[in-house]
Amino acid sequence: MSFAQSRLPELSAAPVTTDSPRWYAAYTYPQHEKAVAEQLETRSVETFLPTLSSRRQWKDRRVEIARPLFPGYVFTRIALADRIKVVSIPSVVRILSFNGQPAEISDQEIESVRLCVGGGVALESHPVPEVGERVRVTSGAFEGVEGIVVDRKSKCKLIVSISLIHQAVALEIDSNQLESLQSVTSRCRLSGYTPRQ
Repeated sequence: MSFAQSRLPELSAAPVTTDSPRWYAAYTYPQHEKAVAEQLETRSVETFLPTLSSRRQWKDRRVEIARPLFPGYVFTRIALADRIKVVSIPSVVRILSFNGQPAEISDQEIESVRLCVGGGVALESHPVPEVGERVRVTSGAFEGVEGIVVDRKSKCKLIVSISLIHQAVALEIDSNQLESLQSVTSRCRLSGYTPRQ
């Protein structure tokens, strides 16, 4: 071994990190969600803008309008290196972050909302409840969707949330299609199910 070789520090290979695409929430100016989604699509960025239909009465007619399910948010699936494609759009205020880092949204949360929107049932925006029973749908069109149940008349209302933005969507479902994921103090009752204390 030569003198030069003995004086050089040993280098180890740094772990290779892949910047794989993840879901993030882009916060937009009010009523700019559709324009932002269109601009992102022209930049080849995968977007998800869940909408719900509502009827509006105008002077001379009734109109069906698609409005954002989560006002002020457009979901984008990007690698962090590509975030400039999102934040450079004039109507985007920022990508939601936590401790200075863009906050990821799980694929499962996005897919749950996507299933609800595509399920063909009446949806409504709903605040995320503080307490409740966390469940998974075991059968039917929404099988695999996870959410929180609140009691409502003869059917249970399943609340599916995007926890990062504190927004949720609600759908009605029969309680016999639900299984408990964890027991929590609950304001709701699932027929035939008693939560653990």
